[in-house]
Amino acid sequence: MKRHSVIRFAAIAAATVIAAGTLSACSTGAGEEGASKTLRVTLANHVWTDAIKDKLPEFEAATGLTVELSQYGEDQLSDQYNVKLNAGTDEIDVMMYRPLQEGKLFAKNGYLADLSDDVTSNPDWNWSDFQPGPVGSTTYDGNVVGIPIITEQEVLYYRKDLLANAGLEVPTTMVELEAAAKAVKEQNPGVAGFVARTGKSAAVTQFSSFLYSFGGDFIDENGDSGVNSPEAKEAYAFYGKLIREYGPENVSTDMSWPEAMAIFTQGQAGFYTEADSLYKNATDPETSKVSDTVGFAPMPAGPGGSVAYNVPSWALGINAESNNSAEAWKFIEWATSQDLTLAIQQDGVPSARQSVWEDPAGTSTYPGDLAAAIATSTKNGVGHDRPLVIKVPEAREIVGDPIVIAITGGDSDAAADAASDAFQGILDDE
Repeated sequence: MKRHSVIRFAAIAAATVIAAGTLSACSTGAGEEGASKTLRVTLANHVWTDAIKDKLPEFEAATGLTVELSQYGEDQLSDQYNVKLNAGTDEIDVMMYRPLQEGKLFAKNGYLADLSDDVTSNPDWNWSDFQPGPVGSTTYDGNVVGIPIITEQEVLYYRKDLLANAGLEVPTTMVELEAAAKAVKEQNPGVAGFVARTGKSAAVTQFSSFLYSFGGDFIDENGDSGVNSPEAKEAYAFYGKLIREYGPENVSTDMSWPEAMAIFTQGQAGFYTEADSLYKNATDPETSKVSDTVGFAPMPAGPGGSVAYNVPSWALGINAESNNSAEAWKFIEWATSQDLTLAIQQDGVPSARQSVWEDPAGTSTYPGDLAAAIATSTKNGVGHDRPLVIKVPEAREIVGDPIVIAITGGDSDAAADAASDAFQGILDDE
């Protein structure tokens, strides 16, 4: 018997092919059978983890628990989960996972305990303080299965000096962004007006904010593919045009963030849309030639408004097979408390708590214009930056294909139609 409700699903032919599911509620509190004073916590290599490790003695002293920490790189972590969770292990209590990459799979397979009762059990912990976008991506079928701990938003990076020289204001709409990118390229030989990710899969996450700002989404309100909606087709064409006509000369179509960031930080582009979490690459004088001229702004508004993603890149969950679920929740409640969240954000780890962003101490280590841009993104941000499906890698390849077609000047509308058919196949299978 577990303290938490558990989502149970039966596999039909493979771990990712799911038949049906029910919620079973049972509660025994701290006296659950097999409970131990040793809490087994599995975390990813991350600056958030480093900050938590330094404070573990405080948690152990306050609770009388001993934390047995396992720490892995992302690939190693996925391998560990694939083997151990599939085998129904009870050797993991608290688990750090990626809601957008494997969250749906883990929830459908019943790997994650239902935390719905826990998040409302302590008013002082304040579940309502967590931003809606990240919460939506750590909720499955109406049940909370994870607590978001690290967030990302997309923002506009730009060169203040180039805008000043051209007599331009910071663009607030997509129309203004295109006009400004054109002006920067025309007035500065060898400098692109705009740069962003171009790789078929890599570009999907940053393209997503363009998609939302044009009024579209990967999946429509009926649960069907939205990849070939009029809004999506307009977004594909616009993103492709920005890079094709105002991007770097002979631009490749396999750039992820390191390549695009390098172009921007070497002074070879005026505008760049990217995750806020990477901002230090642009502002650090040791890595950026334009560190003293970089500015930040919210995503320019399209026909659907300024709608950037606001996503949880990592979350904490409890293994559904854990015999220490009560103790595991104590750890999560402590690790995601407002005070500890504030301290970790001051170390440069953006959080999902709204109060921390509204506290001047929470943004004191961020450039002022970046903090303002993030505040805009969190108000109406979308909680996913890729299709929320089980087969995430396959889906990204499919919905990313029209991006490459648009960049290279092909028929992106036809590519969107083809991508939509293929993506609908994934949705139907799931």
